Amino acid sequence: MNRRDFAKSLALTATMASLWPTKQAFAQAPKTARGVVVDPARLRDLQQAFLDLRFGMFIHLNMATFEEREWGDPLLSPKLFNPKHLDTDQWARAAKSANMGYACLTTKHHDGFCLWPTKTGSANVMQSSYPHDVVRRYVDSFRAAGLKPCLYFSILDLRQDIRARIVTPEKIALIKAQITELLTNYGPITALILDGWNASWSRISYEQLPYREIYDLVKSLQPDCLLTDHNAGSYPGTALYYTDIKQYEQHAGQKIPPNSPVPSQSGTTLQRDWFWKKAYPTSELASAKTIVDEWLVPFNANHCNLILNVAPNSDGRFDDNAVKRLADIGALWKNDGPVARIGRSVTITTPNLAAGKPAWASASDEAVGPDLAFDENFRSYWLADKGKTDAWIEVRFDAPVSFNTLSIVEPRGAEDYGTDSRIASYSVEVERNGAWVAIASGGTPADAYQFHEIARTTAKRVRLVLKGKQPGITEFGLYDEPRA
Repeated sequence: MNRRDFAKSLALTATMASLWPTKQAFAQAPKTARGVVVDPARLRDLQQAFLDLRFGMFIHLNMATFEEREWGDPLLSPKLFNPKHLDTDQWARAAKSANMGYACLTTKHHDGFCLWPTKTGSANVMQSSYPHDVVRRYVDSFRAAGLKPCLYFSILDLRQDIRARIVTPEKIALIKAQITELLTNYGPITALILDGWNASWSRISYEQLPYREIYDLVKSLQPDCLLTDHNAGSYPGTALYYTDIKQYEQHAGQKIPPNSPVPSQSGTTLQRDWFWKKAYPTSELASAKTIVDEWLVPFNANHCNLILNVAPNSDGRFDDNAVKRLADIGALWKNDGPVARIGRSVTITTPNLAAGKPAWASASDEAVGPDLAFDENFRSYWLADKGKTDAWIEVRFDAPVSFNTLSIVEPRGAEDYGTDSRIASYSVEVERNGAWVAIASGGTPADAYQFHEIARTTAKRVRLVLKGKQPGITEFGLYDEPRA
C-alpha cells in the first residue's frame, strides 16, 4: 500500500527513562552476558498450556475500523476513533459461546495508533473521540469470563516513521517503552504477538531491530509470556526460529506443514477481512462447519491452535450475525481438554553467526556455490559436485567466534533435489592447531532439520563434512544461545 511519511517528533527523553524496566523487573529472569536464560522445561510447559487452550479469538479494532481499510491512514486525526458503545463484555460472552480459551487484541496496528493511554507521545485513545483505555477494558472483561488475554503489537509504525532502513536507537527505545507499558500495567499476558517485523512486506529486519533485545525485554518483564512473531513466511515450519509459538497467517495462504512438531497457531477471519467494513452486518461469514471440521479439529491434531478474527463494528460491538455464528461454532465443538503432548523444540533466538560470512566448499555443482548455505534463504541451497560421495562446506571468520547450537538443514522437497535424504552421515568440525576436530556428528537425518546443542565452542573455521550421493545443504547455522 502507499506508505506516506508522518512527520512527528519523538518525546523520548525523561518519559523514556520513566518507562524503562526497573532493575527489580529485570531480576525476575536470570541473565547471562548474552541475554535472559529461559528454562526449556518451563517453556515447554507454557507452550503446552497454550496449545491446550485450542481455540482463540483475534480482535482487530483500531483506526482502520473507521476507514473501510485494512491499514489505517497514519495522517488521519485520532478523533476519528470513536467506538462509542464499546462492549468488551459482549466480546467475551461471544468468545465463551464458541468455547474459545483465549483472545488477542490489536493494541497497536501498522498505522501506529495505541488503544491504551501511552506516555510515549504516540497517538492514542486519550486523543480520540473515545478517551478510554480499551486495553484495560478488554483484559478485565476476558479475565472475568475465564479467558486468557493475549496482546498484538505492530513493530511497523507509520505514525512514528518506524519502517525499513530508518530504524534508529530512539525508535527502538519507543518500541521498548510501549511494550513495557503493556507488560507492566495489565497483569499477566499469555502471549504477545508481534507483526510488521522481519517480513518481506515490512522489510524491518532482525538486523535493524535485533530480535533478542525484544525477547529479553519480554522475558524480563513477564517470564511466562510467550513471544510469537509473524515470521512464518521467512522460516520453514519444522523449527522454532525467533518465536515461542509458530504463527501462521492462514488468511494470507500460509499452510501448516503435515505432522508439524512445533507449537503453533493459525490465524484467519470470520468475516472477509481483518477490520470491520460497513457491509459486514449482512455479508457472508465462514460457516461453522468449515471452521470446526476443516480448520479447528485438524489444526488441534497438528499441535496448532486456531485463532479466529472477529471484527468489532464502529460502535465497538460485534454484529448480530457474528454473534450468532460464534454460538453455532460452540454448538458443534467443545473445548474438551488437553491436546497431544509436544516434545521439546530447539528455539533459535540469536543471529546466525555464519550468515553472509566467506564460504568455501570441496566442490560445487556448476554455479551452485557454498554461499547459498549461509544466505539465510531457506529456498536456496548448495549442492555438492556430481558423482561425489564425500563433500564439505566451510565458513571462515576474521576472528574467533563462540557458539553452542548448530543447525543443519537439507533441501528436501526442493526442486531437483527430492524428498529423501541424500546424506549418509555428517560431522561438524572446527580447526584447532592446524587439525580438524569433530564436535558433532550424525547418520542419515530423520528430518530435513538437524540441531545439535553442544558445549560452547570457539573457532575461526567451521566445516560441515558430508558423505552421501551428491548431498546438499539449504542452511548451516551457528548460534550462541543464552543458557544457564
